Order: sequence, then structure tokens, then C-alpha cells
Amino acid sequence: MSTNEEQIRTLIERWAEAVHGGDLTAVLAEHAEDIVMFDVPPPHQGVRGLDAYRQTWPPFLRWQAQGASFEIESLVITAGDDVAFAYALLRCGTEHDFADNPDNRLRLTFGLRKQDGRWVVAHEHHSFALTDGATAADPTPDRGQDQDTVAQDLRGLHQRWFDSTAAKDLDGLMAPIADDVISYEHEEPLQYTGVQAVREVCKAGLDASGDGTVTWTVPDLKILVDGDLAVAWGLNQMQLNPTDAQASESWSRGTRIFQRRNGTWLLIHQHLSYPYDPATGATKTDLRPDPEH
Repeated sequence: MSTNEEQIRTLIERWAEAVHGGDLTAVLAEHAEDIVMFDVPPPHQGVRGLDAYRQTWPPFLRWQAQGASFEIESLVITAGDDVAFAYALLRCGTEHDFADNPDNRLRLTFGLRKQDGRWVVAHEHHSFALTDGATAADPTPDRGQDQDTVAQDLRGLHQRWFDSTAAKDLDGLMAPIADDVISYEHEEPLQYTGVQAVREVCKAGLDASGDGTVTWTVPDLKILVDGDLAVAWGLNQMQLNPTDAQASESWSRGTRIFQRRNGTWLLIHQHLSYPYDPATGATKTDLRPDPEH
């Protein structure tokens, strides 16, 4: 039979793997209903109860999906028969974060108790050490990133979108999209409201290729950043290669607005359109960009 320390180590390591993998169900497992967490972002009094704890994770997991690491570097555990504590240092950040501050680590303390014969986490405390560029009211690690660095991060976000499209990974496509997104799609209705509505549109696009392939890219992607807002625009190139139908390619216009929330860049609005022929009113879906412009 494994010791208490071994059981707790397995519990915490599985928790960290679940965070890194974006598996919210596994993140919540082995946590007490009355958990209290002191997190990096507000509220300063912490979050109390499993439902409140659950609500803190989706924004972080969306940021995590943009290419950040969440890896235990050291873990120390002290356990009695019914109560235990552990403390850990984790690499938590993007490659840009570590390029700017290679020694930065997320500090975690866990309080655990044995409940019905199994260990559960009753308390978590997460923090980053203050640096010259941070304050207690604004601990977000990437707040000081310059526009070029943020633009590069957003280009990486787009590349992960393109890769998820090719892999038909619907969850990967949805990861950087805000719950309250408003999307103007090519087809009716006038607007799609909320992440679930956009998810259905994305799913239909992936399903259209059947067992074939689908790719999306924006070859002329442009990005501007101002504080916690960013705008990206360019021509969308979509290619469908169904196994039971003729391959097709289309080009359309796309503008996307991002907002940084709790350190995570999220899509809050997109506007997609095809040009139309003013003489006939017909939508022009067969246009191609001029290679000289």
C-alpha cells in the first residue's frame, strides 16, 4: 500500500497534468466541497466553495491553451494520518515570459485532509513573487510586454487556430474565444451571440469536409495592439477537400478583436464577409487576392 506522502504526490501531479491538459473535470477532482483558494487574481478574500473554485479555471485554461507551460519543478509534502500540507514551485508562463524573467515561478501551497478514507485538497494558495514591474494590485505576469511581443503571441494564437483546423480539433479552436463573443459570420443570422453559438458554426465548418481535409490560414495577417485591446485583420483562405466531393477554395475578409482578461487574450468579436456585386446583389465567393497587391 502506498504511503500518505505517495498518495498526495500522485494527487498533486495528476492535478498539474490536468491543468496543463485543460481537463477541467480532472482539475476539480479530489477537491473538497468547502475548498478555499487564495489565487493570484482578485478577489483578495479568496474564492470559497467548489463552485466558485470551478469558475476561476476557464479563463486560465484558455490562456494555458495558447502555449503556456504549467509544470511542477519541485514538490515537498508533509503528511500526518488525517491532515497534510505540501508546497511546490511551478514553471507557469509562456516562452516570452521566461525570456523576460527566466527565474519566475508560480508558488503553490496545498492544505489537505483525509475524508472518507481519501485525501482531498481543502486549501490552495497561488502566488508570484513581486518584481519591479508588478504591484500587489496588478500581478499579471505579461502586463509589461511590448506591442511587438504581444503581436507575436497573437500570431502564435492564430497559428494554433490554423493547426486546430487542420487537426479538426474543435476544443482547440474554441480555447481562445470569450464566453460573451459576438460574431458576424458569412451566413445568417445577423449575429451569433456567445461561445456555444460560434462553436456550432465551427463544428459545421469542420464537418463539411467529411473524412477529407480542411485548412484555414490568413496569409496577410495584420495585428495592432493598444494596452489590453488588439485588432487583427486579413484575408481568410479556406480549403475543403472532402473525400466524396470536389475540392474547393474560398477567400473572404476577416476582422477580429481581442481583449486581455486576467492575463489571457480572448477573441471578443469577429466580422467575416464576402464582397458582393452591386449590379446584381449576388455574393462574390469566387474572388481571389491580386498577387501584386
